[in-house]
Amino acid sequence: MQVVADRVSLDGPHGTLLPETSLTVSSGEFAVVHGDPGTGITAFGLALAGRLHPTTGTVTVDGAADPGRLRELVAVVDSPGVSEPDEMLPLRVVVAEELALAGKPASPAAVTDWLAGRDLAAYARTRFENLSAEPRTRLLTDLAASRPNVGMLVLDRPDRHTSDVDSWWMLAHEHAERGRAVVVLTATLPVSALLTTPARIGRLDQPAPQRCQEEPVP
Repeated sequence: MQVVADRVSLDGPHGTLLPETSLTVSSGEFAVVHGDPGTGITAFGLALAGRLHPTTGTVTVDGAADPGRLRELVAVVDSPGVSEPDEMLPLRVVVAEELALAGKPASPAAVTDWLAGRDLAAYARTRFENLSAEPRTRLLTDLAASRPNVGMLVLDRPDRHTSDVDSWWMLAHEHAERGRAVVVLTATLPVSALLTTPARIGRLDQPAPQRCQEEPVP
């Protein structure tokens, strides 16, 4: 699977929300996209997922402009106001809702087993806002990846929860190694803190994503 954003821009009610930006990412690749706060970086992630229609440019999946297929294939993780869980809910309720969304068993016993498998059973009744950054991002990413047909993950600014880049970098790399396309949006950390040269909001020529899964031998 390959998703290509070609000169995508978005206008808001008060002017340009997202300047023209291009990006190409394929299955087994991991791309980091950096934008300054207020540059519409979340809007870019939603455009990649077929949830926002660009004002200019196109987003294609395997060469076709198909927003419906993008919505099926691309999961946006922990996006404020979009897919971010209600911070007041206990962890067990958040997990139950996400498991149900993925079409998986979501009974109290199933939730307990799922949390126990990730050493989080002790936090089942903890309010989600009190979960620390690393398990929060891992839990939400793993749940999103478990949805049927998801082939691409867009993590929306995990850096807003922590300055520890490794806590989400390795997670993104793991999912790309398993064959998914992974895009991580960043805005809080400076570019110098990232572990690679990122793609940038407002640019058309971007560095190639990291290939994490080996190409199949012809």
